[in-house]
Amino acid sequence: MKLTIAMDDTDNLETQGTGWLLEDACKEMAARGWGPFSMISRHQLFVHRDIPYTSHNSAMVVEAESSVDQHHFIEFLGQYLAQHSAPGSDPGLCIVPELQTDVREALISFGLRAKREVITKDHAHSLARDAGVHLSEHGGTGGGVIGALAGVGLRLWGNDGRYRGWLHLGRGGQVMTAAALKTHPGIEDIRTPDGGLVAHEACIALADQLKTVCMDGKSTLLVHPENRDRVHAALTKNELKCY
Repeated sequence: MKLTIAMDDTDNLETQGTGWLLEDACKEMAARGWGPFSMISRHQLFVHRDIPYTSHNSAMVVEAESSVDQHHFIEFLGQYLAQHSAPGSDPGLCIVPELQTDVREALISFGLRAKREVITKDHAHSLARDAGVHLSEHGGTGGGVIGALAGVGLRLWGNDGRYRGWLHLGRGGQVMTAAALKTHPGIEDIRTPDGGLVAHEACIALADQLKTVCMDGKSTLLVHPENRDRVHAALTKNELKCY
């Protein structure tokens, strides 16, 4: 069984972010044999004065392949959020199994809307009930359910967000082939920002730190088109902030 799991609004300005909490929860679940778990993706949502958020208004999402019943995930993660979320936070949890196409499209549409407009908590709960997916509040106002549901939709879409963590595969300016880079488990594909394909034999100049983004459902390293020396350059940290 494949599950998509999202959390939002578990932190405050003095604590580590939701990504850290989800990562720690995945480690505990993996120790129980509930995995494996994918890389965690971060999805930027709408920033607006009418939306309360801690620092960036982003949801964190992970996928699990498990034979464990979904209700065990719901119980464990609900308790985990209650115990580990920061004081003053408004945690939300969403857990979604593989879906029929119409439900999947409804969640994707919700996620895309949450990137550009203010959505109410009641709307999120209504959609979750209609879709038959788990959505729950775990403290405070529970407003994190909006981001959690949106995060699931965006992860299902497969063309939004960036993955947590930095890859250190060489010093800045060092050149490697695309084929060599794709042997790393965190790099499933290499594209230009417009989605252009990069040949296996293409040469790529590394940044000091590499980060991948979600593109066509894959963990994708973005590189600039070839320069006059026929070398692609990986996007830098600052260039990736828009993802």
